[in-house]
Amino acid sequence: GVRGRDSLLPLWALRALRLWCTMLLLNIRFAAPSPRVFLRKRLPSFSCRPAAPMSTLLISQPKHAWLKELGLKEENEGVYNGTWGGRGEVLTTYCPANNEPIARVRQASLEDYEETVKKAKEAWEVWAEVPAPKRGEIVRQIGDALRQKIKLLGNLVSLEMGKILIEGVGEVQEYVDICDYAVGLSRMIGGPILPSERPGHALIEQWNPVGLVGIITAFNFPVAVYGWNNAIAMVCGNVCLWKGAPTTSLVSVAVTKIIAQVLEDNKLPGAICSLTCGGADIGKAMARDERVDLLSFTGSTNVGKQVALMVQERFGRSLLELGGNNAIIVFEDADLNLVIPSSLFAAVGTAGQRCTSARRLLLHESIHDEVVEKLTKAYAQVRIGDPWDANTLYGPLHTKQAVKMFLDAVELAKQQGGSVAYGGKIVDRPGNYVEPTIVTGLPHNASVVQTETFAPILYVLKFKTEEEAFAWNNEVKQGLSSSIFTKDLGRIFRWLGPKGSDCGVVNVNIPTSGAEIGGAFGGEKHTGGGRESGSDSWKQYMRRSTCTINYSKDLPLAQGIKFQ
Repeated sequence: GVRGRDSLLPLWALRALRLWCTMLLLNIRFAAPSPRVFLRKRLPSFSCRPAAPMSTLLISQPKHAWLKELGLKEENEGVYNGTWGGRGEVLTTYCPANNEPIARVRQASLEDYEETVKKAKEAWEVWAEVPAPKRGEIVRQIGDALRQKIKLLGNLVSLEMGKILIEGVGEVQEYVDICDYAVGLSRMIGGPILPSERPGHALIEQWNPVGLVGIITAFNFPVAVYGWNNAIAMVCGNVCLWKGAPTTSLVSVAVTKIIAQVLEDNKLPGAICSLTCGGADIGKAMARDERVDLLSFTGSTNVGKQVALMVQERFGRSLLELGGNNAIIVFEDADLNLVIPSSLFAAVGTAGQRCTSARRLLLHESIHDEVVEKLTKAYAQVRIGDPWDANTLYGPLHTKQAVKMFLDAVELAKQQGGSVAYGGKIVDRPGNYVEPTIVTGLPHNASVVQTETFAPILYVLKFKTEEEAFAWNNEVKQGLSSSIFTKDLGRIFRWLGPKGSDCGVVNVNIPTSGAEIGGAFGGEKHTGGGRESGSDSWKQYMRRSTCTINYSKDLPLAQGIKFQ
């Protein structure tokens, strides 16, 4: 169970990496371009295109009939609180590989939101009374239900988000894995019994659910991010209200249908796992709503800052998973057989649209030219194609806006003194395809390097000393993921220590993209400070009480005070 972030690489990621490496060895190059000519960042623009006519929808075509096996139809209701509905605008979602409309989803209105929050609060009264291990059993059933639909959901992720099929299926697997993890956790969560300094007294920690957890997720991981939050929040005794990215609304509806069936089969209120598809109006309502006891937000740093301020204004609790300007540092003693595929996978995987994607590659001056030459050759051998084609290693960007952002960043890099060593252009085919790009020659403090661009652009920098490399890693605003490649044991522990990386994910001889579900995932500084998934991340979804119990007949008071 490793997240679509991927360290100690998970089985699905290993398969992808092996496939990439095999293709490099076999010198397999780009697919022939079509003669036709033709972005939480993760939180997409809320401005959506008008609804497409029914007859043009992909879901109505025979080759996409499998979408109906997920309970989807041409127009879908985007609100679930025990019953399906929705009184907001109708939104059409599009396939990034060809920009053709898939299906339509009716979004939530503010009235729908209000009704859903009330039903979720009512559902909590029931769910909080269910013992934690029995809550774990429900989560286990959700994981099993996801297993049964894993290939269908993976195909939907690939179709609507644009990531390659193996990553789409792997992302659903992450939700399955965190369900398994949460089942065990449901029998382990709890606080310690502490030694009391007073005779005849017990001092204990009691952990209780916070209540209603709002979950706002992003387009780049439309299944997994919800899963990391939902599974842990549920076993902790919370109910959930989900607002997915508008551009991946079909994924949100399909996943919720699977969960809703499990809750219905167990005669539990459906509002335990509510859904309100929507845009900025719903997101703002969640951030400002005192009834939302914890708001988990995954998205851009800019939007995350707005969310944090709105939640803090009401003294609420937030869990923020924001941007990452992640660096891989390669020292002169590094094993280049690890460096080349790792850098390629971290920078190009998911078309550079992971929060943990490598944005900066810091190379020791003695190996700079050699690594750039080898990496450029590797980039030229990446097969671009339809994301649902099993042979494709690299798919499209999510939106046309992301393509413009990519082009603007490449142009800015050139203006600031950078040279494009590879890529930098739009791919001549339908959809939102751009070339994976390597830029060299920029100073480490160039504004374009200091800015996270959510696209497959890798800035290659040349350094002289360890101190310089560590300082460059830490000088960006974000602090999500980081990695070094070295065989020097002392350097490894300096990297892990107080003067090393300031990130939440600190890796050695593996890429930046990835982390096992058993560890806490998140970052520092402008990444937001939140932690999800494993370790003690469950504590973010609960409130702690320190309890003192006097079982004696005496009443010792603080500071030895005595009343006569």
